[in-house]
Amino acid sequence: MEQLGLIAGSGVYPLLLARAARARGARQVVAVAFENETSPDIAQAADHVEWVKVGQLGRLIGAFTQRGVTEAIMAGQVAPKNLFRDIRPDLRLVAMLARLKERNAETIFGAIAAELKKDGVTLLPATTFMEDYLAPAGPITKRRPSREQEQDIAFGLKIAKGVSAFDIGQTVVVKNGTVLAVEALEGTDECIRRGGALAGEQGGAVVVKVTKPDQDMRFDVPAIGTRTIESCAAGRIAVLAVEAGATLLLEKEATLAAADEVKLIICGAATK
Repeated sequence: MEQLGLIAGSGVYPLLLARAARARGARQVVAVAFENETSPDIAQAADHVEWVKVGQLGRLIGAFTQRGVTEAIMAGQVAPKNLFRDIRPDLRLVAMLARLKERNAETIFGAIAAELKKDGVTLLPATTFMEDYLAPAGPITKRRPSREQEQDIAFGLKIAKGVSAFDIGQTVVVKNGTVLAVEALEGTDECIRRGGALAGEQGGAVVVKVTKPDQDMRFDVPAIGTRTIESCAAGRIAVLAVEAGATLLLEKEATLAAADEVKLIICGAATK
């Protein structure tokens, strides 16, 4: 691959992807970064960085087309609340949004992918170059879930898959067969903390994170990292179960070390 376009959201994910792409043969990485979202470290991982405000779709696409980029990857999140509160739409985005009957993360990002395609830029799956980061099935930390916790994992998988089908969220917090929290616009970390607080002083809840049915792997791919572990520790969570083969485990060594330190169990759950 001669050039790779990178739509870089928050967190370490865009940095890891840029490095993985280089290791796999991408000769140049052209990144579009978002003000107040993307880490400044992206400047060390990419050959060129175009800083834009959330909503400047024309500049985003132009950053790629002006440099001959024909393939791009979306990595890292833009805070969901900023898609509706702090957005600064340009004329191209206004026109795009006007055509949408529903406005959620999937429909917005799907429409952005279509706009990119109009200008000759194909959006690749967000897991491209990141296959080694996908969570395996079974226990990932040293500790394993108990029989009761495995029952909660199975219950949480059923609830999370059902909820995610309605584009509400992809994470649930459960304990003893009871749903404590369902992810919505606040995002995974706040859902974990909220659910953990409802589990009582002893904590011990189980967090389950999944993909949506017919997940579009070009964007919104589930991912966990050290920040997720911090939220689990704050919520006194006992188990974090993620969908095996479909969830990115970022900063693997640091994430697993942090989990072991707070006695958090992480496991990959098969859904089929």
